[in-house]
Amino acid sequence: MSEVKEGDPAPAFELPTDGGGTISSAGLEGQPYVIYFYPKDDTPGCTRQACAFRDSIQVIRKQGAEVYGISQDSVESHKQFISKHQLNFPLLADVKGEVSKRYEADGTFGFSKRWTFIVDPELKIRWVQKNVDPALNAKEVAAQLTSLQGPAK
Repeated sequence: MSEVKEGDPAPAFELPTDGGGTISSAGLEGQPYVIYFYPKDDTPGCTRQACAFRDSIQVIRKQGAEVYGISQDSVESHKQFISKHQLNFPLLADVKGEVSKRYEADGTFGFSKRWTFIVDPELKIRWVQKNVDPALNAKEVAAQLTSLQGPAK
């Protein structure tokens, strides 16, 4: 598999959410979205990252984008994580790591790498950030969304 990079079609996915439904990339066509892969619910770095997205979600949504966190944790784990930290965006359960593999964000021992992708309305990857700083990731995403909304090419 070649490296997933900016300009590539976003790998397709359909995953269960903390809310009991599913989210699919096909259902997101027509709007930009952010997916961020993270290793494990309720660990220090992952909590910092999720809370930073929670605190920045209105800025991101004002730019027309939605955020989806993806890890290999279960739906039940996601529900507890969301409740404990009052998260205001969906977490998707990639328990088999299949979507993490498609995005090359699969790490060792069943944990995803900490990678973030911005996908445009045509389902193309517009921005990739690998090995992100959990505390800064949400602000960097918001800045990237602003710069990507420049004049159409």
